[in-house]
Amino acid sequence: MNWNTGLQQFKAYLQLEKSLSGNSVEAYLRDISKLEQFLEACGEKVGPLEVKSAHVQGLLGWVNELGMTPHSQARTLSGIRAFYKFLIMEDVLSADPTETIEAPKLNRKLPDTLSYEEISQLFEAIDVSTPEGARNKAMLETLYSSGLRVSELIELKISNVYPDMGFLRVTGKGNKERLVPIGRDALKFLKIYLEEIRVHIPVKKGQEDFVFLNRRGAGLTRVMVFTIIKSLAQKIGLNKIISPHTFRHSFATHLIEGGADLRAVQEMLGHESITTTEIYTHLDRDYLKQIIQDFHPRS
Repeated sequence: MNWNTGLQQFKAYLQLEKSLSGNSVEAYLRDISKLEQFLEACGEKVGPLEVKSAHVQGLLGWVNELGMTPHSQARTLSGIRAFYKFLIMEDVLSADPTETIEAPKLNRKLPDTLSYEEISQLFEAIDVSTPEGARNKAMLETLYSSGLRVSELIELKISNVYPDMGFLRVTGKGNKERLVPIGRDALKFLKIYLEEIRVHIPVKKGQEDFVFLNRRGAGLTRVMVFTIIKSLAQKIGLNKIISPHTFRHSFATHLIEGGADLRAVQEMLGHESITTTEIYTHLDRDYLKQIIQDFHPRS
């Protein structure tokens, strides 16, 4: 097996069996290509089935010298590991060359969040007297109310909004669907937008079921949502670098600080692993100390 054949087979597996998005598939293939490029740079004529642990360890040392961050190094190793697990699963290989290699130690960065007061200031800065403002109000209320990823927001369908139940059906990573609750305020502004604004937009063919549209009747882009949020931050003088994902981080943090169950938050965010959700448990130590004092029987 040569590198091209291995990559093509792995790509088909990721697309057809794992149902990963195009971006995720390309990320995996780039990780494996780094190993191939490293071996070529070293003058090693080694195919994917001849790779040893020393080769992978050498790659990590190489990218570290090039200045790649520990997080990116760990991501590269994860992609290569997935490739060799696939080869073993296909009975093409019997030993995994990445098995004994430890990933770089990561200092997990806590996500940036907004306080509830900052969220409120951003919402109040929206001019709802304009069609775009009414849309932006509904859009950002929905983003914060349900903790959506920006891709889930711009791809939200009218047919997947259930106002009577107070839920949205969203499609997350790996085309996995989940039901997430939506708050009353968000539903109120969403209803105003759909019934009073969107009905007057000439919708482009194929965009009929998308909730949020631009003035030309096409779906919004990630960049457009980011630009809207950045403009609002500048308008209120907010000295933080924020993005659509900041609203998702804030949603999770505010729930957990309010006492929400971690498993419930995991379900709403669509996290496959509970360890991903645990990064939001960065509660103030004084608050935790107060909880012990107030509620522990022997405090």
